Amino acid sequence: MRQAVAARASPGWRAWLSRVMPVALIALALALIAPAHAADPDAAAAEAAGPATLRLLNRDIVTLRATVAGASPQRRVEQARERIRQLPDSAMDQPLQVLPFELGKLHGRQFLLGDANLFALYDTDLEPDGRRDLDALARHTRERLEEARRAWHETRDGPLLMRGLALTALACAVLALLVWGILVLGRRVVGWLESTRSRIAAHSTGIDWREILARLLMGSITLLKWVLIALLAYVWLRLVLAAFVATQPLAIALDGWLYRKLVWIVSGAAEGLPGLATVIIVLLLTRALADVLAYVFGAVQQGRLTLPFLHRDTISATRRIVTVLVWGLGIAIAYPYLPGSGSEAFKGLSVLAGLMLTLGSSGLVMQAMSGLVVIYSRSLRKGDYIEVNGTQGVVIEISSLAIKLVDIRNEEITIPNAVLVSSPIRNYSRLAHAEGTLLVTRLTIGYDAPWRQVHAMLEEAARRTPGVLNLPAPYVYQRALSDFFVEYALHASVRHAAERPAIQSALHAAIQDVFNENGVQIMSPHFLAQPAQPVVVPPPDWFRPPARPPSS
Repeated sequence: MRQAVAARASPGWRAWLSRVMPVALIALALALIAPAHAADPDAAAAEAAGPATLRLLNRDIVTLRATVAGASPQRRVEQARERIRQLPDSAMDQPLQVLPFELGKLHGRQFLLGDANLFALYDTDLEPDGRRDLDALARHTRERLEEARRAWHETRDGPLLMRGLALTALACAVLALLVWGILVLGRRVVGWLESTRSRIAAHSTGIDWREILARLLMGSITLLKWVLIALLAYVWLRLVLAAFVATQPLAIALDGWLYRKLVWIVSGAAEGLPGLATVIIVLLLTRALADVLAYVFGAVQQGRLTLPFLHRDTISATRRIVTVLVWGLGIAIAYPYLPGSGSEAFKGLSVLAGLMLTLGSSGLVMQAMSGLVVIYSRSLRKGDYIEVNGTQGVVIEISSLAIKLVDIRNEEITIPNAVLVSSPIRNYSRLAHAEGTLLVTRLTIGYDAPWRQVHAMLEEAARRTPGVLNLPAPYVYQRALSDFFVEYALHASVRHAAERPAIQSALHAAIQDVFNENGVQIMSPHFLAQPAQPVVVPPPDWFRPPARPPSS
């Protein structure tokens, strides 16, 4: 009857539609199932030597496994397709016959459509497990051929094609409407959450859990939006494929593919649960051990506990090192139990991380090792006033890679730990709590000034300077007897090393005042010629004020 309907519709647009649309649908189906890449010659040879499946209108008919008369299974399938393709439309209603035959030792079944030869099955085409004999395979193949013939007639049914096109158009319209609605609704909800989050952040002074919740909701809604769009696209594709006879098997195959993927995900999650539980237990135990060690280190740092191998100045670095070791050990133990840890992706990431660490960590490791030397040598600590390579300042931060100083100009200076290890460190604060830290001022005075007077004036200037300690008392050394002058060095103690620049400036001012009061010039003389009289101090002037003669 369908053939008669198609014949009546031939003189017009319906005849054109009945001829063109099946070809277009078949081309679409073939494009959907086309291989993603062309096979190389070796792969093609391997495929030709293996089983090949005869497919008609996206329907599996039979799988051929035997090579007969030099024709591989793939070649036999191609010959069968070519014979079926050359059949006239009038032959499609001829009776389908299956005739037994023998070819030497081979037994087979020949399939005929009317008088036209289609293909032959041999007992060597049977499945290796032997679950089906040749007659059963022939009956099953005949049923598949009859089903393909019915599908061929339906592809030429104009009303059926029009209904498929109408369903496709309706599915496209519904999909576009739903996707548009999801995008608009998602954009409005995310915008409302963003404005709410901004309003909360503007009135919050710290971390607000509502802002965090708003961020999580925005991310979740965005993810849900795209999941819904992907689900709608799947449903649309399933409906479009099922609307046409030629692509109905693809719709069924799509359902099977989705089912297999869901089973794979669920089974993978179920198989990974024991390993995941082991990872959680190991990490919880690691966290508990790290907390216990942090409590012990905190007690040592606060002075509530004393251990012979831990010092308060190095306890912070020791705590960081031990914490890293504990967590590294915990991660190493938990890693094999992670789901997918044995996959090629994990192996590739491990190799990449190792390569990056090897190529880029030489300088980092050197700085870190230098930092350990600095910390465990206890050469400085936070708040100390130090000098390194001519740079003076107060230590404000000690890290594993560098230290930070603040100098008298309120400049922050970063010094790498490698520089600290290779340079002398002068710590003016380490011993300041006992006798203070020494402040040294040098000056040169001519030989015509009595040295006793100079000593007395420098000591007087130190006593006048605020911040200079009286105990230990300031003292003066004569560092050198040069050609034109004597070099004096005044040593005075100050309590707070960070005040050294200010105290030194005040001391210089006091020295100028005392020397001016006693009429002694600070400018060092240089001679162009030998003076007529010796430049000496006569004995009566040896004890000029403020110098005092020794008591008899």
